[in-house]
Amino acid sequence: MQKTKHHYGLCALSIIPIRANTDQASEQLSQLLYGDTFKITEHRKDWNKIRVTFDNTEGWIKKNQVTPLSKEIYKDLKAVKNPAYSSDLIAFVSHHNNQLTPVLIGSVVQNAKTIDHCFEGELISGIMDKDQLVPTAIQYLNAPYQWGGKSPFGIDCSGLVQMVYKINGFRLPRDAKDQSNEGEVLSFVEESSPGDLAFFDNEEGVIIHVGIIMQNNHVIHAYGCVRIDRLDQTGIFNVEKGEYTHHLRVIKKIL
Repeated sequence: MQKTKHHYGLCALSIIPIRANTDQASEQLSQLLYGDTFKITEHRKDWNKIRVTFDNTEGWIKKNQVTPLSKEIYKDLKAVKNPAYSSDLIAFVSHHNNQLTPVLIGSVVQNAKTIDHCFEGELISGIMDKDQLVPTAIQYLNAPYQWGGKSPFGIDCSGLVQMVYKINGFRLPRDAKDQSNEGEVLSFVEESSPGDLAFFDNEEGVIIHVGIIMQNNHVIHAYGCVRIDRLDQTGIFNVEKGEYTHHLRVIKKIL
């Protein structure tokens, strides 16, 4: 008997890595967090190619990590404009058999009931004020840098920015280069306000890094770990190294 091929799914685990290819050693492009939904666009023996609902990231996940959804339920979940996210660094959902799954900040716990899970932690939902962006970012302070990561246990620069904005009710693309196409250009650091974004380029002029501007000419960004450094018109100055680590390309006011 041929197995049914599902076309929609949900992440019912803490984190699922999204790979560039059908190989566990392949590059991690991004991650699904608990409650994230996706469309399955291709089937392989042990893998599904997916498109993430939130930001259209495409990549491969292991088939045995997929919790299937019907088209109807997927559409209902997608239609929710302001879903509830977990606002605790770590919380838990309980299963009907009393087992627990840890969920991380920014997980879409709104969707827990869809798979008969129960979440009893702190929630955040709706569009927050811009002044909440930096306090949210500070919750990730000292999270280790991880390419493709989106959690307090591993995150990259654009993942940090996307998650901070997501938790506060705003949608940004996954990659720094795409994020840099959003918002309004500011000419000087002094024109910015906390929550604006600073983008940095390499010698070829390609944007490769992003950080969230704070008060008093500082920036919070993921570089080795999520850290706070000084920012000026040249770029990010690392006091410990006594040198600039990133060259400023553009400042964007998103909100």
